[in-house]
Amino acid sequence: MNASVIFKNAKMVLPNEVVHGSLFADNGRISAVAGATSAISAVDLDGDYLLPGLVEMHTDNFERHLMPRPKVHWAELPALLAHDAEIAAAGITTVFDALGVGEADPESLRGSAWGDVIATLDTCTQQDLLRADHHLHVRCELPAPNTVELFEPFHGHPRLSLISLMDHTPGQRQWEDIEQARVYYTGKKGWSPQKFEQQVAHAGQLQAEFAEPHRRYFVDFSRAHGIALASHDDTTAAHVQQAHVEGANMSEFPTTVAAAREAHRLGLQTVMGGPNVVRGGSHSGNVAAVDLARLGLLDILSSDYVPGSLLSAVMCLVEQGVMTWPEAVATVTSTPARATGLTDRGAIDVGLRADLIQVHIAALPNGSRHAVVRAVWREGRRVL
Repeated sequence: MNASVIFKNAKMVLPNEVVHGSLFADNGRISAVAGATSAISAVDLDGDYLLPGLVEMHTDNFERHLMPRPKVHWAELPALLAHDAEIAAAGITTVFDALGVGEADPESLRGSAWGDVIATLDTCTQQDLLRADHHLHVRCELPAPNTVELFEPFHGHPRLSLISLMDHTPGQRQWEDIEQARVYYTGKKGWSPQKFEQQVAHAGQLQAEFAEPHRRYFVDFSRAHGIALASHDDTTAAHVQQAHVEGANMSEFPTTVAAAREAHRLGLQTVMGGPNVVRGGSHSGNVAAVDLARLGLLDILSSDYVPGSLLSAVMCLVEQGVMTWPEAVATVTSTPARATGLTDRGAIDVGLRADLIQVHIAALPNGSRHAVVRAVWREGRRVL
């Protein structure tokens, strides 16, 4: 960790304004935010933006590196290091690695044991091999028969900070449109049309047998161990109401305006995907994140399946006039940090961690602008 570092000539995105000036950090913490400085040792950002390091609370990116093609398992260590490098390059200094637990399909990643993956994460953390600060977000597939069994390696792990309750049964929630589900499973998962039909036929039976008892198990576990809880793909007000009663403080990827409105009424933070913002809509045919933002119903952005989409989504919201710089940056920094219990980061403020990113705004030939990460510091130490 660097003893001290100074930044000058920076557009600093503070919680409520953007100011031009300097930032001082000592022993990994922000010690002062000031105007111009003549310090020779200062890092000159040449007018670029200085943002808090991004906080990513739901990304499937590690899974993508562990299984880069259907049925192709990649070794844990190179998968983690590649994932970590990609995360850091996207400006993410705190990442919740979302690992799916439970899958009736024995050939799937989420139907496999996670012990070796967790051990690799521990080893790399102990040896200081990682650029980002990694936490665990376990995504529990409630209708799968093996979910509770596969969750066992996560018991008592100090990095387990978030549990989400999922039910991907075709015909409801995210996959209310069966045809959208067919495209996803036969495309990304590599299922044959015959296998998809067989899985759909069996899905209702699994849901009826396992979803409710598994839901009770994980709700009770979260309460007993003080783990943040999130619902997933809420479609109706009733879905949100159930999650609220169970103690969830986040509604991940609500699929309708009605669900997002109910989440706000009950005090749940709404999480939407960065790719949804960048693409202008959901890949599943559900509500557009920008529409929720315009209605004041968007609290947190997640990169979901594209790490670089976090910063791109911030840029989209700012360029479209939907949010100011401080408002848009908060969706990927301070708000997800608070929602997951991390009170020591997520903003440029004295006393907080010096997790910082230098962002250059590039003007492209087509007239558009793009945010480019030029450098990343975690606790005052440059990691990119």
